[in-house]
Amino acid sequence: MTSRTIDRTVTFRRSFILSSADGPYPPGEYLVQTDEEMIEQLSFPAWRRVATMIHVRRGGATQVLTITPQELDLILSRDAEDAPRSDEVSERAAHFLR
Repeated sequence: MTSRTIDRTVTFRRSFILSSADGPYPPGEYLVQTDEEMIEQLSFPAWRRVATMIHVRRGGATQVLTITPQELDLILSRDAEDAPRSDEVSERAAHFLR
């Protein structure tokens, strides 16, 4: 069986909580790894996701936790929603410059 691992870095601007954890993780960059295996029965190359893991740190220790792609998408979208829009930042900056 042929397999591969795809690494990517995600950035959280705010602390976040995972369903499999007992508390929040700090903002920052986190490594996400997705393991995939090739579907051999097809006449063209296709890959099936086997697992998605996120490397998290708390108190100087790093753990690798399994996460569903749906949960990862959800916490990333919540983080993006909570982030101020650029026009909000500009308005706040203009207020302080007056």
